Parts: sequence; C-alpha cells; structure tokens
Amino acid sequence: MSTQALLQSLKVSILSQSSVKAIYGEPISAHGKTVIPVAKIMYGYGAGAGTGGVGDSSARGEGGGGGGGVRAVPVGVIEISDRRTCFVPITDRKKLAGAILAGVGLGLWLGWRRRR
Repeated sequence: MSTQALLQSLKVSILSQSSVKAIYGEPISAHGKTVIPVAKIMYGYGAGAGTGGVGDSSARGEGGGGGGGVRAVPVGVIEISDRRTCFVPITDRKKLAGAILAGVGLGLWLGWRRRR
C-alpha cells in the first residue's frame, strides 16, 4: 500500500468516527427540557513508508506504517427548554481549586517578599 493510500485510508477511518453524534452525543429529554452533551474532539494521524536496503543497494527493503488517535473532552451541555436555550459549561473543580491555591500562595509569597 502506498503512503498516499495509507494516509487516505487513515483519514477516512478517523473522519467517519468523528460525526456530529460523536461530538454532541444523543439528546436527552426529561421534565420539559432537552439536554445535549457537548465535547471537544481532537484527532490526528500520520504514516510513513520506506524502500531500499540500508548500505547495500542490492538488498530489497520495504517498510511502512501509520497510526492515528482521537481524544474527546466533555465541555458542557446545551440546555433547551420552552423559556430559553443556553450552554452550561462543565468546570473542572480540581483545576479551579489548584488555580485558587496557586494564586493565594503567590500572593502570600509576594507579600512576604515586600515586607523584607
């Protein structure tokens, strides 16, 4: 399989998996509201091939390979009701707590240095 054909095959495979349903998920309806999950999808792929022997031009050498990956991160939900439609983000409480602690620590350290 040529490098071009391998890349095209990987591209078709990855793009067929990253559909609208893969990004947004299935809508869920309950209590007069419809909730649609939202995710950020990242993907990449690559391939390579080689020919010819190393050091000995009469040796027959071939090689090739490829791969790809997909990452999905939930970011929130779209909430639809009779009154309004809005995006509700999902926050990572650990990151938020870490940022607050880092800010407090930096403020204390800067205050301590200023007093010296």
